Amino acid sequence: MKLLIVGYGKMGHLIDQMAQDLGMEVVGRVDEGRDEWTPADVAIDFTTADALVRNFPAYIERKLPVVIGTTGWSAYAPQFREQAERAELGVVASANFSIGVNIFQLVVTEAARLMRQQPQYGAWIHELHHAAKRDAPSGTALALKAALERAGYARGIDVSSTRAGAIPGTHTIGFDAVSETITLTHTARDRSVFARGALEAARWIQGRQGWFTMRDVIGV
Repeated sequence: MKLLIVGYGKMGHLIDQMAQDLGMEVVGRVDEGRDEWTPADVAIDFTTADALVRNFPAYIERKLPVVIGTTGWSAYAPQFREQAERAELGVVASANFSIGVNIFQLVVTEAARLMRQQPQYGAWIHELHHAAKRDAPSGTALALKAALERAGYARGIDVSSTRAGAIPGTHTIGFDAVSETITLTHTARDRSVFARGALEAARWIQGRQGWFTMRDVIGV
């Protein structure tokens, strides 16, 4: 499998390092000042929202399936999805490629379903990431909030963020009442969990057409 890495920051370097262990060959690397749009089977894009807006037409033009790990571009999602479906292009787009986070979202959804009839509990989300992360709240925190709301939790949900040091990513969901608190937490210990998930998504999307998420990849 030939892989094109778009965005050669920390995640791009890590994906590059791990690809060979999964039997993949990195044939090109695209970044600012580095233009290696080599023919490939799948692209993995960990850039920025602005860069993705520039890159997405290239995936359409090349009919190049793509795994998108960039966040902060949700305003463009309907437009990109329509273009991908018209071009019969395979896309996996996810705010978080950790298998654990995607299972965690299912746990959170069930908790919200149970809590929707318990008005004495208020809900909150707190997420922590490294100081260099651009978006706050994180895409994962927003996805978790949306999951709570879809499950029928109709009360306010306070969302807060911390940016400090080199934290890979921690997300906590809390439900608080007068005399007790319930918390659910997912902690990523290093970035390799995201890189491995993106590489598994790249393998999975080959031969598929349509718009998918990481939950489609892991079958939950």
